[in-house]
Amino acid sequence: MRAVQGVFGFALILLSACATSLKPEARAPSPEGWRAENVEIVGYSDLGGREGALKLAIKRVGEGEEERWYLYVGHLWRSGWSIVEVTDPAAPRYVRFVEGPPNTTTKQVTLHGDLLITGLSPQGGSDDGEGEDGSSGEAGVYLWDVSDPENPQRLSHWSAGPGLGTHRNSYPGGDYAYISTRVPGYRNLVLVILDVSDPRNPRQVGLWAQPGQRLDEPLAQNPRWLGFHGPLTVSADGRTGVAGYAPQVVTLDLSDPSRPRQLGGLTVTPPFVTGGGSSSMHTAYPLWDRNLILVANERHAENCDEEAMSLLGFVDASDSTAPRLISMFPTPQPPAGEAYGDFCDKNGRFGPHNISMETHSPDVQPIEDLLYVTYFNAGLRVFDIRDPRRVSEVGYFIPPTPTERVGPRPRELEASSEDVLVDARGYAYVSDKQWGVWIVRYNGPLADERDQLTIDD
Repeated sequence: MRAVQGVFGFALILLSACATSLKPEARAPSPEGWRAENVEIVGYSDLGGREGALKLAIKRVGEGEEERWYLYVGHLWRSGWSIVEVTDPAAPRYVRFVEGPPNTTTKQVTLHGDLLITGLSPQGGSDDGEGEDGSSGEAGVYLWDVSDPENPQRLSHWSAGPGLGTHRNSYPGGDYAYISTRVPGYRNLVLVILDVSDPRNPRQVGLWAQPGQRLDEPLAQNPRWLGFHGPLTVSADGRTGVAGYAPQVVTLDLSDPSRPRQLGGLTVTPPFVTGGGSSSMHTAYPLWDRNLILVANERHAENCDEEAMSLLGFVDASDSTAPRLISMFPTPQPPAGEAYGDFCDKNGRFGPHNISMETHSPDVQPIEDLLYVTYFNAGLRVFDIRDPRRVSEVGYFIPPTPTERVGPRPRELEASSEDVLVDARGYAYVSDKQWGVWIVRYNGPLADERDQLTIDD
């Protein structure tokens, strides 16, 4: 494997809140101090000075010389969304910042075709299954027309009620979006199926919740272990869905969207992470052609000794009514020469967070032999998943420790890689709590000829 150390300096380009940038950002803009193996740093965007990013979505428009690529970014520490043109990933162009409503968290985005859906949660409230929602700020989702990718037009606003925020939603195209939201009469986040066939008039058509989430149902377990983090991933025919829905990996029959029913489930929480509310069962991503489900928990504590370990592994779903855990991924290790001997000794959270889950879009690279996973303070990790029982790590990218704080977490200043999206060209976009968006490319084992290109090609 080839190890490299970041050495480039960069200049921050300050842009006005809603104006189009007249110049691309510098071609080699990455702040120095990053560490990587088998991953090449291609570009970086400081999001017009609005660092602190989470969810990502991408859209390709045009063909040939007219082809353009646009990245949509949900923010953590401010209300609104950034649009970045990444046609040339080495020189991203910051297009504009779309203001969000006041006192509102806007970190979630999902996109298919010309319909963008952005999540809304009252600031100071809860969209992750913990605590109570805030009393001010918008809730639910906005639906946008992005047929003009640089100038989104808001079509509608859907909410289950004032103060009832949403978390990680999914829209695979077609008539239905799948929303992780609070609703009256239920504990924590539940799954709502939203008919968006008329995006100017979205309407709820279905709901599914774990037993015990309805307030009039008896509780068989700790209520903090119940909740739908999202997203729901739907099969190509739209009849089956798979979700991380604490405390289980859940498979649902969606053949009648008004009456989803459970086909099978595997309880993961406990023994794995129980302290993160609905996030304790964070990811359940099916590899439909292999009868596998990738599963992951999300740690919330910034100290590994404060909660149980997180899981990143594979579930065999050959029998959808009786899934079974068959493997766990290796634990990432720090690069040689670091002052800390284990990522648990480094500031911030350590454990799996997000994978490139927007693969319902033709503009996103499908998950095949390689899996990209953000690991908070351990950066981006790349795994060889050809043999689900013998997964190996083949590359990583760790952003440098920031020198200036832009948001309140982690408590001790440190980089925290949040989300990753890999476009159909093979470029991976990595968001961070304290940085903007990094653009990288894997060039190690299993990289095809296209992925071996460098920023000079």
